[in-house]
Amino acid sequence: MTDEQHFEKGLAMLESMVGQAEAEQIRRGWRELSPDLERFILGFVAGQIWTRPTLDLKTRSLCTVAVLTALARTSALELNVRMALGNGATKEEILEVMLHTAPYAGFPATWDGVKVASRVINDVAKK
Repeated sequence: MTDEQHFEKGLAMLESMVGQAEAEQIRRGWRELSPDLERFILGFVAGQIWTRPTLDLKTRSLCTVAVLTALARTSALELNVRMALGNGATKEEILEVMLHTAPYAGFPATWDGVKVASRVINDVAKK
């Protein structure tokens, strides 16, 4: 598969998880920071990793939430909590995955992650 095909596959994956309008807003933010960032995230992360067949999207989302919580990557965590909800994860599952990271990554990282997740979950519930 070519880089362009991976990019298109990744774009379709992102749009399927967050909708076309939100995907465009997310892409614009990446492009403003760096056009290459957008291409790498869509082509590699979304186009080659998220499209692999072995794990379903809910499982991928929960794994990603756990890793981003552990690494305290709050910008990416915000997006991935939204995607996890869209991929069928419940509020309880998201928070449980985050709590599970505490003994391994530390309570401060979990605390920050839960704050982000709670804000996102409340925002989504209002819509």
